[in-house]
Amino acid sequence: MMEENKQDVNKTQASLKVSMLNLVPLRAGQTYLDAYKDMITLAQAVESYGYERYWIAEHHNMKSLGSSATQLLIQHTLANTKTIRVGSGGVMLPNQSPYLVAEQYGTLETLYPNRLDLGLGRAPGTDQVTARALRRTNNLYTDFAEELRELKGYFDDTNGVHAYPAAGLQVPFYILGSSTDSAYLASELGLPYSFASHFAPAMMEEAVAIYRERFKPSKVLSKPYVILGLNAVLADTDEEAKRLATTQTQRFIDIITGRNQGLQPPVESEAELWDNYVEAKRAPHFGPISFRAEDIAFREQAVVRQMTSVSLIGSPATAAKQLQDLQKRVTFEEIMAQSLIYDQTAQAYSYKLLADVVKTV
Repeated sequence: MMEENKQDVNKTQASLKVSMLNLVPLRAGQTYLDAYKDMITLAQAVESYGYERYWIAEHHNMKSLGSSATQLLIQHTLANTKTIRVGSGGVMLPNQSPYLVAEQYGTLETLYPNRLDLGLGRAPGTDQVTARALRRTNNLYTDFAEELRELKGYFDDTNGVHAYPAAGLQVPFYILGSSTDSAYLASELGLPYSFASHFAPAMMEEAVAIYRERFKPSKVLSKPYVILGLNAVLADTDEEAKRLATTQTQRFIDIITGRNQGLQPPVESEAELWDNYVEAKRAPHFGPISFRAEDIAFREQAVVRQMTSVSLIGSPATAAKQLQDLQKRVTFEEIMAQSLIYDQTAQAYSYKLLADVVKTV
């Protein structure tokens, strides 16, 4: 099972790889169809820049994100690209039937062989009320490790029930996480590990260290492989990058204050944002991150800065230095970049500059 994963991942370990994550955010004034068109345009651009993979994240009940039906967007992206790997960043497995996931992703692998990644996470990707609607139960505490074993069994065709056309196919699995729990699991199973430090960096160094120290070689992976999520806003000058990054700051302010609006145009300075922000009135929820009201009260600015602390923002020279500093803190083989930039042309250019930077470090 998943021998292709071993071939694909191990061959890339000689140098740092660059990939991108897309939550398919709507920009202010956009429709969902607009966002899906942007998703394809961006996928085609980063494919031309030599990106390794293009992942789409699963989120639910978030009006400003278009990534709820992840597998459909993955299929649409595969159909409109030629070489880049496309996958889930990730499938929130407790929300799904492992059997249906096997059928769906087995179908995608059949249609687009050797281009599909299956990133798997345990978080609901939404609030608890929506999670209950998804899972049709009040019991939200499922056994993620057991669900993984069941899913693997459908691809290995060792379960009592067969999942066609998945049976016998080799779709690479990746464990996603934002805490040490996922690090223990990924290391025990000998699978690649993708850490969500682009918005949940608090346990990054500890989790990656646990994964690397405890890693057990498996049939699909002989040594640890870490994909590190980060934010990236690059431009020709530091000043322009900082201006563009005010869209990212606005997005994270919206997350912690519960405002569900599309990406906003940049403003001249971050200070301008904090002069006009709306205080958090309730404890929000975003993917695996659940806040308590007392965690946020009067601390919005500090919370946003902590959530976005793993970011490359600046000119190529500045971003290269930031990336080198990050490599001194934690060891990783690949970066998974998210660029929350309002202007589509500037966003594509940022990804191009990032690809060039990665080649130099």
